[in-house]
Amino acid sequence: MEHKPVLLTEVSNYLKPEPSHLLIDGTVGLGGHATTLLSHVLPGGRLLGIDRDAANLERARERLSGFGDAVTLVCDSYANMDKHAETYGFTQVNGILLDLGFSSVHVDDPERGFSFRSDGPLDMRYDRTQTLTAEVIVNEWSVDELARIFRLYGEEKDARPIAQLIVTSRAETPIVRTGELANLIAGLKHQHGKTHPATQVFQALRIAVNDEFGELERALPICVNLLTPGGRLAILSFHSLEDRIIKQFFKGTPALKVVTKRPVVASREEQLENPRSRSAKLRVAERLN
Repeated sequence: MEHKPVLLTEVSNYLKPEPSHLLIDGTVGLGGHATTLLSHVLPGGRLLGIDRDAANLERARERLSGFGDAVTLVCDSYANMDKHAETYGFTQVNGILLDLGFSSVHVDDPERGFSFRSDGPLDMRYDRTQTLTAEVIVNEWSVDELARIFRLYGEEKDARPIAQLIVTSRAETPIVRTGELANLIAGLKHQHGKTHPATQVFQALRIAVNDEFGELERALPICVNLLTPGGRLAILSFHSLEDRIIKQFFKGTPALKVVTKRPVVASREEQLENPRSRSAKLRVAERLN
């Protein structure tokens, strides 16, 4: 399945890239958004692309190779973008993009353990050098810790019963495969409609493994500091709590002017063409003088 960048036209229209602009794509992924943005900043412009996933970054490197020195790619978390901005000359930029969704590449590869559609190891790491995996969380965290992340990150109504079931089950045999965990949850919760009973738990585990909300909260003030006056920060989120963090930060930061009074969502056409776009929300803010 080809990965399609979400709200591509809208992102470009709001960031308003022009020749000689400096941009940061903090979640460059496979380079979908970056390709379009780079095409607008030439000649004279440059883009710094950052991603935690080394495999995705290599694919982005191939895709963006035609832009030569105009693109710099770094394997790291976007929460550390200030360090790389300093190194590569991006301390005053015209635009920053954060796409907080995870790519179809992650879902489609069973060995990455993001999905229950195909059986694989309980992994879920973007950065495969880190030690915390979904398997560690499932087999070592307490009932209270599991229930908390299922409820908070997955908005799972049955967070406590599922957490208790996991702890009881792992006492007999460790849970190490995505299929095992999905089947365990399906035995407790009946499926309603097309949504698999384990969907929200898997979402919660992915967010916890990669500290996605913590990364976002650390990165937001860094983004503001790196923007030049008139520069814009565009963020694509796919989770209600993420969107709330962004909305409150934008409204509560005196140095920012909110450009999108309401989040921009995908058109009906895009939603039909790319189901991933259905939950996407784009918020944009501009740095004041």
